[in-house]
Order: sequence, then structure tokens, then C-alpha cells
Amino acid sequence: MSATLETARFGSGRAINRLEDPLLVAGQGRYTDDLSYPGQLHAVFVRSTYAHANIRSVDVSSALEMPGVVAIYTGADLVAAGVKPMPGPVGFPRPDGSPAASADRRALAHERVRFVGEAVAVVVAASIEQARAAAEAVWVDCEELPSVVNAFDAMKPGAPQLCDQAPDNVAAGMRHGDAQATEAAFAGAALVVSLDIHNQRLAPSPIEPRAMLALLNADDDRLEVHISSQMPTGVRGTLVDAIPGLSAERVRVRVGDVGGGFGMKTGAYPEDIAVAYAALTLKQPVKWRAERIEEFLSAVHGRDVTSRAELALDAQGKALALRVRGVANVGAYATATGVAIQVIVGPWVSTSIYDIPLIDLAFTAVMTNTATTGAYRGAGRPEAIYLIERLMDAAARKLKLDPAELRRRNMIRPEQMPYTTAMAQVYDCGQFEKILDQSLALADWQGFAARREASAQRGKLRGRGIATFLEWTGGNALEERVSVKVTADGYIELGSATQAMGQGIATSYAQLAVDVFGVPIERIRVLQGDTDRANGFGSAGSRSLFTGGSAVDVVSRKTVDHAKGLAAEALEAPVQDVEYAAGRFTVAGTDLGVGLFELAGKQAGAQIQVDGSSTAGAPSWPNGCHICEVEIDADTGGVQVVAYASVNDIGRVVSPTIVRGQVEGGAVQGIGQALCEAVAYDSETGQLQSASFMDYALPHADGFIGFKTRFDTSIPCLTNVLGVKGVGELGTIGATPAVVNAVIDALDHAGLGALGEGLQMPLTAERVWRALNLKEVDPSPFRA
Repeated sequence: MSATLETARFGSGRAINRLEDPLLVAGQGRYTDDLSYPGQLHAVFVRSTYAHANIRSVDVSSALEMPGVVAIYTGADLVAAGVKPMPGPVGFPRPDGSPAASADRRALAHERVRFVGEAVAVVVAASIEQARAAAEAVWVDCEELPSVVNAFDAMKPGAPQLCDQAPDNVAAGMRHGDAQATEAAFAGAALVVSLDIHNQRLAPSPIEPRAMLALLNADDDRLEVHISSQMPTGVRGTLVDAIPGLSAERVRVRVGDVGGGFGMKTGAYPEDIAVAYAALTLKQPVKWRAERIEEFLSAVHGRDVTSRAELALDAQGKALALRVRGVANVGAYATATGVAIQVIVGPWVSTSIYDIPLIDLAFTAVMTNTATTGAYRGAGRPEAIYLIERLMDAAARKLKLDPAELRRRNMIRPEQMPYTTAMAQVYDCGQFEKILDQSLALADWQGFAARREASAQRGKLRGRGIATFLEWTGGNALEERVSVKVTADGYIELGSATQAMGQGIATSYAQLAVDVFGVPIERIRVLQGDTDRANGFGSAGSRSLFTGGSAVDVVSRKTVDHAKGLAAEALEAPVQDVEYAAGRFTVAGTDLGVGLFELAGKQAGAQIQVDGSSTAGAPSWPNGCHICEVEIDADTGGVQVVAYASVNDIGRVVSPTIVRGQVEGGAVQGIGQALCEAVAYDSETGQLQSASFMDYALPHADGFIGFKTRFDTSIPCLTNVLGVKGVGELGTIGATPAVVNAVIDALDHAGLGALGEGLQMPLTAERVWRALNLKEVDPSPFRA
């Protein structure tokens, strides 16, 4: 079969079935909880029922006597054993210039608990049932302390204090831009719009909860860890740093199938350290798999930032300056990731695709008695884009302009590329007006009035919302290594430290390899999730194809070039005369040749192996225009998305089916934030009120009419060899403002005017009904 035919059928740009799916849909996936080892023990955590309390004692005596119990560890035990705290928000300042502050985050709480669900002890037993029973018998004696769950309350004088270094509970803060010039722009503006906006706290909710199995390998005295994670190397590093006596060489982290990550699985958790410590100490395999309620209680949450956002414009609607004051609730323990997302990553995209010359952005990260926040799909970019897109719509209403026209007037033009933003970020390329025009046509923008009238005839209010936006991808980890191994038995193995987690990255890598090697796609194997094979940053920030795919391409071509030299020796011909196509080397003008796999069999070890790397020149800036239409039942306040169209610029498309799924799946998550999802804590007790799917509402598939999704591939990224741009988070970022703008548009048309702009997410039926029928919205969430 010719290389041209193989590439045409299975190479990049072709819509093919995902290689990962046959085993998964047949129930033959290998998730961490599917694994079992002889002599395996089970871990169950004892968790705090208090939001804030001093630990007087932890009595494990009765529990230790229960059937099957092998060991119980407390925070005091781990401290005595020298287990170290996890890293805090190193490298960020507090507003007064002092270093960032946070209490020590330990594998098990020691002396004090700071949120409901924090792990206090771990029971290890022969069965999961025995471990659960014994956990109920552990007696934790606590002195309850006052708690605080709201970030603004936490900064008040006299508020409960979470750590000694921060009497005001401020973990960190950063300010960006030119405050003086921005103030002058606002003073001279023809129009200023201001909105107080809360990006509510969310629970990432992957279908597979956290899971870990750790064992001490008797053959080499190494710790072997099986875990559901997006970052195997990062997990290894955290374990090595925390547990005495470990080194990177003594730890192997392996990741099998992962049932979703969404950023929640980017690194190790306190529980992972405790399980690894137990396995090392007991010299037996120990497994832990979180219950769903544990995911709500103690896995990282996302978002939770309240902002006062202001936009200054001239009389023609040209934006002059952006000013934002943001207060982020980062939970009980401030982490580098949780802080960075709010004080630096979000600000990077704050002006989006708009030519806004001046900014004054100030963000404060505040600790409260709630679960720690971290990465969740988009991680800072959804929050920032939501602000600017809400402001654009508010300004358009004031100016009585079409919201698409106002955006058009402010877009960065192609001739301005490369464009440097007020945050000193450089956009390499982008044709934002072109994407807007395509999306307006796809959504039939001009035909909306007729659809609104048709909805009115059915007793429904119809609204239309738009979001034109970009995002930053790459995680600023721009280098990725890949190993390519050609084996004598007819396979090409690609080894990468990026991580599959349901996004189909193995299929995309295989398609890229087919482009280079011209062999059937079933000859390609993609190996990930093993620190003995490959180490690197992992998968986050929509970087896998952007960096890892580029490395696959570069190292695959390097492998062919290397093999040409080997073929030249085998065929006794000058290397410049050797040609390669469809898995075979030939000597030009002759019938001499040797197959790629045959050639591998002639080498030492019966294989050809080449390692290499690729480094992107800078992040990528995927962008899009998403347009949503909703219908509202005025009698109930219920909102339904009835139309959703988007045109997306992600550069070159390698796997069309996969990127469509990424954008549309991401959009569903963004719609979830807009309409139904919210983590809620009791303000008095700090108890989590949304600890199950009975109380935390995920979007349902029956809530969507369908998507019209298109891709413009004519604007390749200029910072990587493939020309690709990240795609995994794009849909989430665009959907939330598009949906909320549509709801507010419907309410504005119903006569609510500026009142509708005070609505806060999620736009539940109750909130919308109250606005429509009682003319009530929640009070401003921002407190100056």
C-alpha cells in the first residue's frame, strides 16, 4: 500500500475513528481502580467534619483492634516520620511586598484542620469494607474554631485567621498595567460601563474519581505508583520531595486509562502522599479510590473570583482602557497553581482580541475555610474572558449598537500582527474579524428578529448572545521530548510524557506519524503514562498537540533520516541516493531496497530508536466567535439553549472529529457554569451544601438542540512546526459569556434594562424568574 494512500486515509486532517475507543467501549479499559495485586490493602481516609478546628487528639485504639485493620496513620505520625508539607505559592508576593503566605498543606492534617473534608487520618485494612468500618471508629477530638468561607469576609479585621503569616488571610496579590494613565483615560471617556461579577466556584467532576495504588517492588526496592493523573512526572516529584528516603530513581509512576481530568488531576494530592507512605512502610500494595463525596469535599475546585470590571470608551465605541479589581477565593491552602491562575494567567488574556491600550488590573488571592482551588478547564482564561465579553455587551446596550459591530470596531487587525498587549503578551497571528463574519453567517445573525418573533408567538422570550475571544495555550512549558522506536516485529512506538485522559491525543499522534512514515495506522503504538519511559510537564493548558505533536513530527522525521543512513550501509549505497516511502528504503534508479522493519531487525537489539525534542517559540492563541440563542419560559424562569453556532481558529487541524468533540464538549461545560453549576458552602458552619449530584447540577444532554461548529484552518500558528493551536479549553471559554449574554439580551428585550445585568451565575430558573416577575436580583457580590 502506498504512502500516499495511507496518508490520505489515516494521516493528519482526516476524520477517523479514535484508536482508543474499541477497548474503552468494550469495557476493556484499564483504569487505576481496575488493578489489583496480591496482598493488596485498602485505604480509607478519616476526614474533618469541622471547617476550622484545633485537633486535640486522634484516638485510633479501638479502630486498630477491628478485624482486618493493618495500620492507621495520623498527621502526627507522618510529621514524626519526617514527611514534609506540600509546596506553597512560592514566587508570588503579597500586596505589601512580603512573600506569599499559606499554612502548611500536609498529607494528613496536623494540629489544625482548615476545611470540611480535610484528611485527618488514614486507615489501611485488608478489605475496603473493613477499612470503612474502622474509619468510623477513629475518634477525632477537636476544639471548633470560628470559620470563614467568603473571601471578602476573610479580609475583614478580626476574621478567623488561617495562617500566622497572613493576618488578613491574603495569600498573594498582583497589580498589572499603568494605573495613572488608565485613570486619566477613564476621566476623559465618553462612556464608562461597570459590572460587579462573580465567577462562581465549580467542581470539575470527571467521570472517574481520583484513584491510586502504590506498592514497593520487591525486585528492585522501588516504589511503583499507579494513579489517575495528567502529570505523572509531577506526581513523582511531589512524592520524592515529601517522603524521606525517596529519590526520582526509586519511584516509577504509571498512568493507565484516565476517565477525564479537566485540570483537576494536574499533580499529586495530600492523599497520594499518605497512600505512598503507607505502602512504603507496610511493604504491601495499598489502594485508594475516592468516593464521589470525597471529590466534592477535597478535590480542587475551580473559578471562585469576584470582580469589579470597568471599561472606558470614546463616543464611537472605541475601548480606551480596562480596569479590574478581582478577589479570588483560593481555599484553605494557597497553592502556586491556584494563585497563578487568578493573579497572572487570567490577566494575560484580559484584553482578549481587542485593541485596548491601557489596563489597571489588581487581583488578590484570599484564603478561606473551603477546599483549595486549582486548575479547571480554562483556568483563569474563562474568568477573564467572561469579564470583557460582559462589558462589551453592556457597552453596546448603552451605545445602542449591535454587539457584533461594537466588537468589530475594537478588534485587533491582521496588519497589527505580531501584536503586543498591555500585559506584554505577543499574539503571533489572528484574523478576528474574518472569524466574526463567518460566525455571523453560520448563526444567521440577520434572521434573529424573525426567530425572536416566532418564539414570542409560542409564549417564550428569546435572546441572543455573542462572545468573540481568544485564549492562551501551552502552559509556558514549550519543550516536549518524544522517543521513537521502530521494532523488527513491525511496529513504530512513540513514547511521550504528555498524558491521555480521554481527549484522544494518541489518535492525533498516530496520524502525525502516518504522515511521516507512510505505514498503516495500526502499525503505530503510542506509549504514555510511565516515568520509566518518558518524563516531562504532562498534559495541561491545551499543550499536548501544540508541543507533544510537534515533537512527534520532528522526531519521526529525525528517525527516518537516521534510518536512511542505516539503509545506505545495508544497501551499500550513498546516503544521498537512498529514498524513503511507505515503510521502505530504496536506492534511486535501482530495484535495491529494504523495509523499515526489516532494517530494524538488522540493528543491535533488533530496533531503531531515536530520541529528540521540539520547542515552540511561544504560546499559541486559538480564538473563536461563539453565538448562542436561548428561550426563556417567563412562567418558570427556565432557560433552554436553542441554537449554538461557532467558528474557531485553532490553526491546522490534525483530527477533525476529535477537535469538534473538544470544542462542543467544552461548550457544554461552559454552559453548565452559565446555567446550573455552583459549589455552595454554609456561611455560618462552613459545611459543603453541594456534596453530591443531587445538589450540584451538571448540564444534561437533553438540554441541547445541537451545535453548528466550524473551523477556519487558514491561519496557522507561527510558533510551532505544525502550525497548530491548542483546542481543549476553547469551547468552555466562549460558551459561558455567550449564554449569559443571550439570557440578559432576552431579559432586556422584556423590559428589565440594566437590572438584568446584575444577574449572577448560575442563571437558574429561580434567579431568572425572580428577575422577571419580582424585579429582584442578588446584591452585588463585590465589596469595595
